[in-house]
Amino acid sequence: MKDNNLRLILAVALSFLFLTIYGYFFQTPSKPPQTQNAPAQESAPSAPNVVSNSTPKAPLQSAPIIARVHSSSMEIEIDHLGRIAQMYLKDKKFTTHKDEGFLDHVKRLLGLNKQPLEPLSKLPLLGVNALKPLELRFVDTHLNQEAFQTPYTTSISDLNLTQGGAQSLTLTQELSSVVVKKILTFHANLSYDLKLEITPKTQNANIAYILSNGSRPVADADGYAFHGVLLGTQDQKLEKIEDGDIKEAKSFNNIAFIASVDRYYTSLFFSQTPLEAIIDSQAGSKNPLPFISLKGNVSLHGYIGPKDHHHLASIAPMLTDVIEYGLITFFARPVFLLLDFLHNYTHNWGWAIILLTLIVRIILYPLSYKGMVSMQKLKDLAPKMKELQEKYKSDPQKLQMHVMQLYKKHGANPLGGCLPLILQIPVFFAIYRVLYNAVELKSAPWMLWISDLSLMDPYFILPLLMGISMYAQQALTPNTITDPTQAKIFKMLPVFFTIFLITFPAGLVLYWTVNNVFSIIQQWLINQVLEQKKFKEIQEHKHKS
Repeated sequence: MKDNNLRLILAVALSFLFLTIYGYFFQTPSKPPQTQNAPAQESAPSAPNVVSNSTPKAPLQSAPIIARVHSSSMEIEIDHLGRIAQMYLKDKKFTTHKDEGFLDHVKRLLGLNKQPLEPLSKLPLLGVNALKPLELRFVDTHLNQEAFQTPYTTSISDLNLTQGGAQSLTLTQELSSVVVKKILTFHANLSYDLKLEITPKTQNANIAYILSNGSRPVADADGYAFHGVLLGTQDQKLEKIEDGDIKEAKSFNNIAFIASVDRYYTSLFFSQTPLEAIIDSQAGSKNPLPFISLKGNVSLHGYIGPKDHHHLASIAPMLTDVIEYGLITFFARPVFLLLDFLHNYTHNWGWAIILLTLIVRIILYPLSYKGMVSMQKLKDLAPKMKELQEKYKSDPQKLQMHVMQLYKKHGANPLGGCLPLILQIPVFFAIYRVLYNAVELKSAPWMLWISDLSLMDPYFILPLLMGISMYAQQALTPNTITDPTQAKIFKMLPVFFTIFLITFPAGLVLYWTVNNVFSIIQQWLINQVLEQKKFKEIQEHKHKS
């Protein structure tokens, strides 16, 4: 019986703890990007050795800015090596509410830190010393060394997109044996078109080179979401290379997009024509260095910005695959689409989360009812179980035999209460991943004190309500725990979960709190049904006797 009680505790705990523990123990915190000129490790024999060969021999200092592209929502800086040195977001959605650490926030609440939390004027997305988007490296070592010592010129130094429409500039680099032109057309939706013209001066041969979409953005400080490179193939498959995973250079064919990502943002290339990608590692960190391998003149498209589902879909539908939820993506994506559908009617992400929770509870009601019926049967059999344990305490085999007979006679299943909870874990996990990774929740208010669902509750009210509601749910839920130690552990779960979730995004804690409230209502209704059913059985028994 103790084993069954332990299974029950574990099932309840897993349905909640699995979500938080996964983030801490199954995803490695990302290491900060290192300098762009760190020599790459030696490539694998199966992959072209162009990354290592084309690493600049001389240290690269901060490159002067030669052109700026700006609109009301963004600003791009282009350096004298023809790279996107920095990308800034200026929309209030990304600059109004700043995230700060738990201890700093507590100090602010206690009045120990009176310095105002000023909003950012603009949010930088790219690491200062990271590999830059549009960095071009020639396979020929001497030509590459010359390229990194020769500045580009620009056709225009200031490109203003505020008047609408796409606008272009041309970056030109004159080398001893080749002329490089990067013709860039920028759009207000944060995407850009790139036309590369590589013109040899002495021969008509195609010159081989590699081009990077840049290391992942570093605007989000979260170290437990996925950080690394995503490769989408033309046949809609996805390859994932997380920070720290790459040990040697690898090549990938038939690529539709290559995206460097953090939790909320991405820098990527995409093309309708299949690309060849090469992923190498940085010395010391083994973080992925993303490149595409090219020859001669090419045209492709790029994007740097938030992983907003509608925004990416409007640029190219395949880019929605950049929004990745881990192993549960196949199930989490429909959950997000349902949440987005509800938001279209509520125009408030908080109320959309509440409606999503209600729909999930209704769908899972049959499982919940089945589990509660099974648990109630086990609770009713607890006295008889105790008698059997006392009677056959010195004979485990007979005890097991009589327990199974008791279960069979009364139609009870010791796993009946645990199984429905275990089956609900993928649903809870999918919702957790959606709410934790949705950039749509940034600066999205709910009501009253919740002004940003992507940040922790500033006054910790929701986590406390979550703990109280979880305790109330426990009180209503039938259980068969008789061991005092197990009972104490079970009663402490609300405290543990409150501590675990206190720094989580308010949107996620809102889901858990509302889920508990709906569970309480659902549990009360199930208890009423079971009481009526039990009363009816007693009356029928009396009538027969």
